[in-house]
Amino acid sequence: MNITGKKAVVIGGTSGIGLEASLLLVSKGASVVAVSRDPKKAGTVPNGIRLESLDTRDGAAVEKFFNAEDDIDILVNSATGGSRARGAFMEMDEKSFQASFDKLWGYANVIRHGVPCLKENGAVVLVSGSPARKPKPGQIALSSVGSAVEAFSRGIAAEIAPKRINVISPGIIDTPMVALTGDEREKHYQNVTKTHLIGRAGHSAEVAQAIIFAIENDFLTGTTIDVDGGWLAAQ
Repeated sequence: MNITGKKAVVIGGTSGIGLEASLLLVSKGASVVAVSRDPKKAGTVPNGIRLESLDTRDGAAVEKFFNAEDDIDILVNSATGGSRARGAFMEMDEKSFQASFDKLWGYANVIRHGVPCLKENGAVVLVSGSPARKPKPGQIALSSVGSAVEAFSRGIAAEIAPKRINVISPGIIDTPMVALTGDEREKHYQNVTKTHLIGRAGHSAEVAQAIIFAIENDFLTGTTIDVDGGWLAAQ
């Protein structure tokens, strides 16, 4: 796909990985609708990015949004969907575990209502995460949701063909989701990546580059691309 002149919708596109994807798409000539529950998080954005508010957990609102947009070439969803439970499953509150799946329900709403508005040669990219296949202690909820996202994408690829769908699976990425600052932030990322083959946190731009690859490569569908600094490969 030649991205120049294409219309892209990026859910979760106002911060972190989603914002970097929005910026990269615009730099390659696309017009972008960057969507989140709080678009103000994006701050000042360049020409070519339009900010919109949407909660993907609200199916009716998602349907209304896509009906108004229509004729989309590129659909990216990197939204977290809400809270993410951490800790041992046997000690976890049931409602907290269930709430972690808001990400999956949000993705399902976006696919259900967004794919019909996607052009026949369009591309979808979802974002999961390395815990899907190699969870660290306390990541059972993240693992369960990420695994579901990847299985969902593989299964639905045949249903929506020739439209394409792929998943990008990041490792530890330095994003605004971590509230720490200064030395505490640096020590945190050093600690959580010390067993990885590349001993640092990734950057949102590095994940966004993989998103662009999945969009541009017309021979790619139903697969997962890992951008994880060697998380999965480490012993």
